[in-house]
Amino acid sequence: MGLEHITDVPGVLVGHYQRRGRGWRTGTTVVRVDGGAMASCDVRGGGPGTRETDLLDPTAMIDRVQAICMSGGSAYGLATAHGVMRWHEEHAAGFPVGPQPNHVVPIVPAAVIFDLGRGGVFGNRPDETFGYRACAAAKSGAIAMGAVGAGTGAVAAGLQGGVGTASVTLPDGIVVGALAVVNAAGRVIAPNTGLPWFHDGIALRRPSTAERHALIEATRTPPTPLNTTIGLVATSAELTKSECRKMAGVAHDGLARAIRPVHSMFDGDTIFCLSTGRHTLAASNAPGLRRPDTRPGALNALLVAAADCFALACTRAVIEARSSDGGVPSYSDLCPSAFPAAR
Repeated sequence: MGLEHITDVPGVLVGHYQRRGRGWRTGTTVVRVDGGAMASCDVRGGGPGTRETDLLDPTAMIDRVQAICMSGGSAYGLATAHGVMRWHEEHAAGFPVGPQPNHVVPIVPAAVIFDLGRGGVFGNRPDETFGYRACAAAKSGAIAMGAVGAGTGAVAAGLQGGVGTASVTLPDGIVVGALAVVNAAGRVIAPNTGLPWFHDGIALRRPSTAERHALIEATRTPPTPLNTTIGLVATSAELTKSECRKMAGVAHDGLARAIRPVHSMFDGDTIFCLSTGRHTLAASNAPGLRRPDTRPGALNALLVAAADCFALACTRAVIEARSSDGGVPSYSDLCPSAFPAAR
C-alpha cells in the first residue's frame, strides 16, 4: 500500500475550510471533479445525515456528480452543499436543464458528522459559506490531514479524529484512492498494543508501556454515541453506476478493519464512490473470470484496493491529527514514541 493522497486519482481535487477558536471547532471538506464523475454510495450507519444519496442509487436517472461535500454540524451541516452548488452554478457546471450554459442544477451529494458544541458554542456550525470556500479551495497534490476541514471537530473514541487519505496505483496504471473523515465511537487504536488495528505500510513502533497506559486512561470514558465515519473512494477506471455502488460497499470492509466497532444504530457511516473514467477497465467476460484481463477480474482488483485504501485513510486520519484548541488529546500526544524520530 502506498501512503499517497486521493488527489493522485486524475481529476480529483480536494478543498478544506474550517474555523477554530471563539466557540468554533468545525469545518467542511469538498471533493470536486471538474467535468463530473460517475458516482454511487453505500450507507450502512443507523443514523446517517445525508443529502442526494437516493439519486445515486443505480436505478435513479442521474449518474454523474460535480462534487461530494462532507461537513461537521450534524444535519445543520448539510447546508454547506448549497455553497458548493452556488460555486458550480457560477461556473456553469451541473446537470443541464435549459437552453443557456448557466441553466444547470449542480449535483452535490453530501454527508455530515456530529460535532455540535465541541468548540464550546452549540450554534457555531458550518453553513453555505463553508461549502463555497472549501469548493473554491479545492486543488490537486498533497492535501492536509488530521483536524482540518470536516475533521476539525472530529473525535475517535476519545482521541482527536480528523481527515485521512491514501491511494495506490495498480500494475495497469489505474489509480484508486480514498478519503475518510473519522469521528468514530469505535476505536482506531488497539488498546493492548497501542498501535492502530490497520497500519499496513505505515512505519510505527509499539509505544512504551507507560504510553499505552496513558492511552487506555484517556480513552476509558465511554464516548458519545453520536458519532460517524464518512468518506469516499475514487478511481481513474471507467465504471458503471452499479460498479461504483459495489466499490463503495466493499470500502466499508476497510472501514470495519480500521475501526472497531462500526455501523451501529447511532453511526451515520456513509461511503461514496467516484469514477473519473480516465482509464478503460477490461471488457471481456470470457471463461476464467478471475483473470485480470477480464472485467470481473479487473473490477475485483479495484475492490480490494478500495478496501485497503479506505482502511489506511481511516488510520491516517487519527495518527496525523493534532489536538485542536483545547479539545481531546491526539494519538501523537499520548504515544510519541510510536513515530520514527525523523517525524
